[in-house]
Amino acid sequence: MPAPNRPARLTHVALVTAAAARHLDEDLPPLEQALRAPGDVRVSIVDWDDAAVDWAAFDLAVLRSTWDYSQRLGEFLAWAARAAQATRLLNPLPVLRWNTDKHYLRDLAQAGVPTVPSSFIEPGEAAAPLLDAFLGAFAPTSAGKEAEFVVKPAIGAGSRDAQRYGRSERAAALAHAQRLLDAQRSVLLQPYLDRIDEYGETALVFFEGRYSHAIRKGPLLRRGEGPTGALFAEEQISARVASMAEIDLARRTLAAMPLEQALLYARVDLIHDDAGAPCVLELELAEPSLFFAHAPGSAQRFAEALVQRARLEPELAV
Repeated sequence: MPAPNRPARLTHVALVTAAAARHLDEDLPPLEQALRAPGDVRVSIVDWDDAAVDWAAFDLAVLRSTWDYSQRLGEFLAWAARAAQATRLLNPLPVLRWNTDKHYLRDLAQAGVPTVPSSFIEPGEAAAPLLDAFLGAFAPTSAGKEAEFVVKPAIGAGSRDAQRYGRSERAAALAHAQRLLDAQRSVLLQPYLDRIDEYGETALVFFEGRYSHAIRKGPLLRRGEGPTGALFAEEQISARVASMAEIDLARRTLAAMPLEQALLYARVDLIHDDAGAPCVLELELAEPSLFFAHAPGSAQRFAEALVQRARLEPELAV
């Protein structure tokens, strides 16, 4: 007697967030809807630090809005290591370890990728002479306009603890840097490129290495405003058609990543230098917003890529 037909087991996907972020993540509802639409995917939205979660119950755990990781990086990476032993974690653990610290900008620059010039001050180093060396190299005053620069932590997200200064505000910038260093946080110094005020940032989104869409971010850091105390700074987002130069640079950036890891998702944030050429501000591979609301069909494209990953043999999916 033939065995009765049995329904196939539902693919179980975890969308990983944080308690403080789950109601702020505008990508979660459309992604959950796109995943559930075919009827053969079970979706759970879970907090990364919820000790009651059994990560082995999922076919795939996809980081989406773990936006408090920068304040608890050691704890977060330890969790990611445990989760990666229990299920397929995307993006993979080596990518998270590399990309959650903005020292990766050095790797990209050394690989020949045009990046915003970046200098670092490490805990234990004397901040004042290193800040002065940076100002002398990257923030000269010219044409009657005061040069501006940014101080921010090397491990940070959502523009938290980032602030824009002019050369005349050296003392305040030094105090900011010292506060971060006293908390054992590395400091990142970058020139503030003027074109961002007019053109903003371009964020290019990729799924499985294929370009999906782009958005424009308006300028986030305003002179005289302190660092945001919120989980992330408020953003002004609109759809944007990326130029071929921007798309080409984004692809070069992903190819230059010093890890042989397949990326389910990636976001490359670009700004333009004084000559109008794009350069990399950040490469977002851990928990980037993907801005589905500004690109029709993008949530469905991501859901399809995600489900395909979930159904690959484990040795082919990493």
